Amino acid sequence: MTESNRSPKEALMHISTATIATCLFKKGLKNQFIQGVVPLHSRHGNMVGEAYTLRYIPAREDLNPIEVFRDPGHLQRVAIEQCPKGHVLVIDSRKNARAASAGSILVSRLKLRGVAGIVTDGGFRDSGEIAELDFPSYHTRPSAPTNLTLHHAIGVNEPIGCGDVPVFPGDLLVGDADGVMVIPAHLVDEVAEECLEMTLFEEFVMEKVNAGQSIIGLYPPTDPQTVEDFKVWKNSGRAEV
Repeated sequence: MTESNRSPKEALMHISTATIATCLFKKGLKNQFIQGVVPLHSRHGNMVGEAYTLRYIPAREDLNPIEVFRDPGHLQRVAIEQCPKGHVLVIDSRKNARAASAGSILVSRLKLRGVAGIVTDGGFRDSGEIAELDFPSYHTRPSAPTNLTLHHAIGVNEPIGCGDVPVFPGDLLVGDADGVMVIPAHLVDEVAEECLEMTLFEEFVMEKVNAGQSIIGLYPPTDPQTVEDFKVWKNSGRAEV
């Protein structure tokens, strides 16, 4: 548990992806931000959930006629029905948005099953309808063609690449208006704790900046007085994350 007695997932609901990126950079991890994906709208708070993955390879015409959707074992449909509650469905679409990764019916099913969100490095069809759902959804751009046009679902809940980032099942995804960060599963507790402290310090800094203080010696806190002032501020009751 974090110092605020919230679980790491609860704490990360209030932490920006920018802060997480800096925290992971300090630990030597420079490639945890999924490239090229954006939220379909920004009405949500943070998306937080463990990764459950779906992997596409290029489609081959004889294996991907429209009739394959009649197969109850089709892996795209399996992923939709098996992605656990509270997890994020992450789709490796090979950064190819020329055909959709999914559409509004499948995304609606995820929402109703209690899934925490969906991320693809491809595109969604029915993007306007998805944008109206109360459900965190990230893609690169809208795409009308069915996934079968270019994508063949080949693997579920295995390591994938999404937007040039390695994603392992169980890694924690955090999404906000900037995009999506991937936190390796074994670092989640540590990152949540450190990011809470970083966020408090950033709030302190912003208060000082808005009051007219120079950032020299303040951010980063190279002036020892900054560290002492932060301690006083933190204990004053004004700090809140």
